[in-house]
Amino acid sequence: MKTVSLSGSLRKNVGKKDAKLQRKQGNIPSVLYGGEEQIHFSVDAKKINKLIFTPEVFFINLNIDGKEFRVILQDVQYHPVTDNVLHADFLELTVGKHVVMGIPIKLEGTPQGILTGGRLINKIRKLKVKGLPKDIPDDIVLDISNLDIGDSIKVNEVKLDNIEILDSLRSVIVGVRVTRIVEEEEVLTDEETSEEGEGEGEEGKEGEGKGKEGEATGKTEEKHPEHK
Repeated sequence: MKTVSLSGSLRKNVGKKDAKLQRKQGNIPSVLYGGEEQIHFSVDAKKINKLIFTPEVFFINLNIDGKEFRVILQDVQYHPVTDNVLHADFLELTVGKHVVMGIPIKLEGTPQGILTGGRLINKIRKLKVKGLPKDIPDDIVLDISNLDIGDSIKVNEVKLDNIEILDSLRSVIVGVRVTRIVEEEEVLTDEETSEEGEGEGEEGKEGEGKGKEGEATGKTEEKHPEHK
């Protein structure tokens, strides 16, 4: 997995008032845990946003006032209205210790079902996995070129070496469904066929009615000579 660098500064004061001040100054209050003790620090909002607002995940070489830590971004808190980042949690990596991360899913190929009018449904974009840092991949590649309408790929079909997938194994990651337009066209076709059948029935009934009229007329004509 790719590794990037990030620098931070120790916070002298910890609390809501200082956190607000940090945000006004363009910094994000953060905490590093997983080591001997928690470390409260702040990072530049612009720099951390580049790590957050991307589909990729990274290992991070975090420098806090000259001291280096190898970490991952574990959790982020957002403002409920603006979606601005309010707080970030980092986890220090320890040799031989498993970590839990969300790994992005990369789709490759054009599904057969798309070529015949289907629609691609991508339900899961990241898989939550557990493993040693050295075994964590950059992404999970899925070949979707053979998917036809009605086909899908579930979590239990994904195989990763030395990695445990924590998502529900029955969950659908990606699939191809019939589009609404195709469904509507099929419904209209069925209705038209039904209407045509009804029309033919009515014409048949009209024909039957004419036949009866003809029979009645014939009987009347047969009576005319008698009257004469």
